[in-house]
Amino acid sequence: MAAGPAGDATDDSIAQALLALLGDLIAIPSTFPAGNTEAIADYCARRLAAAGYAVQRADSGGVVNTVARIGSDAPSVVFNVHADTVEPGERGAWNTDPFQAQLIDGRIHGLGAGNCKGPMAVQLWLAGEVARRGGPKHGEIVFTFVGDEESLGPHGLKFLRDAGHVKPDILIVGAQTENQLVVEERGVMWSRITTRGSTAHAGMPHLGDNAILRMLRVLQHIETGLVPQIAARKSGTKQATLSVGTIAGGSNTNVVPGSCSVTIDRRLLPEENLDSAFAELRAVALAAGEPAGTVEVELLTGSNGFDSGRGGKGVAAFSDAIEKLSGAPVRFLDVVGVFDGRYFARDGIEIIDFGPGEGHEGHAPNESTPLAQLVQAARIQLQVLRKLTDIA
Repeated sequence: MAAGPAGDATDDSIAQALLALLGDLIAIPSTFPAGNTEAIADYCARRLAAAGYAVQRADSGGVVNTVARIGSDAPSVVFNVHADTVEPGERGAWNTDPFQAQLIDGRIHGLGAGNCKGPMAVQLWLAGEVARRGGPKHGEIVFTFVGDEESLGPHGLKFLRDAGHVKPDILIVGAQTENQLVVEERGVMWSRITTRGSTAHAGMPHLGDNAILRMLRVLQHIETGLVPQIAARKSGTKQATLSVGTIAGGSNTNVVPGSCSVTIDRRLLPEENLDSAFAELRAVALAAGEPAGTVEVELLTGSNGFDSGRGGKGVAAFSDAIEKLSGAPVRFLDVVGVFDGRYFARDGIEIIDFGPGEGHEGHAPNESTPLAQLVQAARIQLQVLRKLTDIA
């Protein structure tokens, strides 16, 4: 590998540093459930404190988050990545130990290698490099490592925002984008519909009130009265969607079920609103013609989507760095999933998802990410900070 600009480390030395960092991170379990991020947060906090950062442990609901800052004033450039992973699943489906990083044919394998400990390793390397160069000449740089992302929970980056621990002008979220940019995302809404009836012996079903059959009628009403409207909503290549994810009801085959519940995943276009989307779903479900009090609709979790545009200083800095270091113009990607930047959707800031790795590698056995992409991501983000904060 070639050397970088004068005074920079070589690609080989960066690769070795990133391989060691990612190896450490993969070896620290942080799976959801239960989503315990204390050990990995402590690892990050020790490294960053030793590098000279002001480090804060920000706990919420049993979730441990780390906030580390250097510099002061504007602009506030905040980096974020989630430290929790999904469970490895069936160990027999893995060709390697999921908790031990292994470099095979240029790719680092292990649980979280892509989602999202690969981007996390890059951000930790970047934090060390920023400190080694004396920090920003203007503005502040903040690194946040959070939990509760895999559960779409409120105790990670949402908590840091709501509690005022971070107030970014530019938010850079570590994600599997193959070192390209995501500057808009759909929102997400999870809801539960519950129908109620009354139980009876299955041999005399007329004496009961079947909650599963009631749910079928409600779902049919949603399918005909709401799904076509949602399917017609598009924004560029983005599509609004509604999907029934789970269904549960009844206690035994020979008992008329007294209750039934389904969960629904609704993806919102950036211009849609979470509260309005929930009100719409609730209104359609309650209009299915069932007796009052037999249908309940509740919001489980959700957040708005965002579109931060392509004209900001952060996008300009990334576009320039990507083109110079890759030799090709930046590409703006659509993503299927959602990342934590959506909690700042209405704050009027630049939100950029960026990082190494391919999206399809996450949540799958034999997860891996290319080492060369990790190195490139490190170099790109270093160039971005030179542009935004004048680090050496």
